[in-house]
Amino acid sequence: MKKYLHKKLIIPALAVIIFFSTTAFKNDFFEIAKQIEIFTTMFKELNMNYVDETNPGELMDTAIKSMLDDLDPYTQFYNEQDVEASRINNAGDYTGIGAKVLTLKDKLVIVEPYKNYAADKAGLKAGDEIIKVDNVVVADFKDDAANLLQGAAGTEVTVTYKRQGKTNTVKIIRESLEIKAVPHYSMIDDKTGYIVLRKFNQKASAETLGALRALKNQGATQLILDLRGNPGGLLHEAVNVTNIFVPKDQLVVTTKSKVKKYNKTYYTKRDAIDTEIPLVVLIDGSSASASEIVSGALQDMDRAVVVGARSFGKGLVQRPKPLTYGTQMKITISRYYTPSGRCIQALDYWNRDENGKATRVKKENYNAFKTRNGRDVFDGGGVQPDVEIELSKFTPITKAILNENLVFNFATQYYYDNKVEDLSAFKLSDSDFNAFKGYLKTTGFNFETKTEKALEDAISVANEEELSGVINSEIDDLNNALKAYKTNAINANKPQLKSLLTDEIIKRYFYSEGLYQYYIANNPEINKAVSILNDTKQYTSILGK
Repeated sequence: MKKYLHKKLIIPALAVIIFFSTTAFKNDFFEIAKQIEIFTTMFKELNMNYVDETNPGELMDTAIKSMLDDLDPYTQFYNEQDVEASRINNAGDYTGIGAKVLTLKDKLVIVEPYKNYAADKAGLKAGDEIIKVDNVVVADFKDDAANLLQGAAGTEVTVTYKRQGKTNTVKIIRESLEIKAVPHYSMIDDKTGYIVLRKFNQKASAETLGALRALKNQGATQLILDLRGNPGGLLHEAVNVTNIFVPKDQLVVTTKSKVKKYNKTYYTKRDAIDTEIPLVVLIDGSSASASEIVSGALQDMDRAVVVGARSFGKGLVQRPKPLTYGTQMKITISRYYTPSGRCIQALDYWNRDENGKATRVKKENYNAFKTRNGRDVFDGGGVQPDVEIELSKFTPITKAILNENLVFNFATQYYYDNKVEDLSAFKLSDSDFNAFKGYLKTTGFNFETKTEKALEDAISVANEEELSGVINSEIDDLNNALKAYKTNAINANKPQLKSLLTDEIIKRYFYSEGLYQYYIANNPEINKAVSILNDTKQYTSILGK
């Protein structure tokens, strides 16, 4: 009888749950269908009746991008060319002119020609501005003009570019290029190995593993893994890289979503290569996504000392979804959490400020978590290094200078004005730095601090409340203090700016390979890492052992 009553109670309850969940689904489906119908009829009427000719493709592209702008920047629509570019990025295979290129509004800028590849052999240099590809003027091309440089290996492309005010034309034979996840590894000294991991494509763990084995054969008994500037990539490759240093069946990352099938836990699947080798991981503000999964997991497990600057803070996971006509959409499907349980997402895209910008998680809202050895680690703002290097943390003025490509542009000018033949002897002089400051003045460089913006707002409010006369002298004092700060800011940031200028200039003469060689002897983060590895007591103390 009790069992019968129990069934009588459960069956109606289940029916109610199913009814409400089905109703909710139907309501969502109806709302989606309704909005699609409204948009379709509006789009048709607009294109049929608008006073001038319209371009339906461009209108739709704008509509899609505007819709996605309300979400996070990682949820993106990919046209057919974008899909191919994404495939190349993840696979590590590329066919084109063999150069890193920056797409600007009216030109393509060569950022770096890869040594001994097509662009380099054709004489292209960093800073060259491509204005025409074959018969296509870059300024008139609506999509990403960098796609014009790609094509089948062995095909010819004619490139018209500007250099130092002169226009040149060159024919380049496209070729296949393997984009290495690990562009460099070497011995720093007789016992310290150094591996640069620049992206998490399909070859990331295999190349890292190969580098580690080669270095151990050369005598490496301690290791530096450099993830600085690594924007991330494939999540499973982040797990595989972690697995090189930690045993089988260890939790590396958890993903959580509103969609149940995306809630997953990722464990190491293989036996580790070396669970004992002392390890330092280098990160900076451009280390993101998969880089943060690796550094965060190794930190949580107390397997490595993390050195550098706080990482970018991308705790979101994307998945590609195929659409019609060869297009695709990359959708943010979940958040990820390190083994200690922290999500390191720094920007809140769902609670924006009055200007529509994502807000940064405030430090007072960070939550503390524990590593295996009981050390405190925090969520909400990227991976915080165990040892922070002040020079690694970009100041507002440095960010402003970099955002306007002024370090890059000065390095271009420096290259054509100076000869550098000996990498080991190169050093940026004080007179070179003064020349850089003079260059900044010629560009009209100026940057507005958040304090200045807040002061402007305060003055506006004071004028409305008719208080400006009362606080005029205080406002003048603040303005003068801000001007003095901005005048002295470049000198105050001299070490950081000189370091960035040095890096960019060295690449002009000696390519990235030369820069890595220079790093081994001169880079402060690497020097600090070696110091920690050489001091067993400090290393174990940092890890809470």
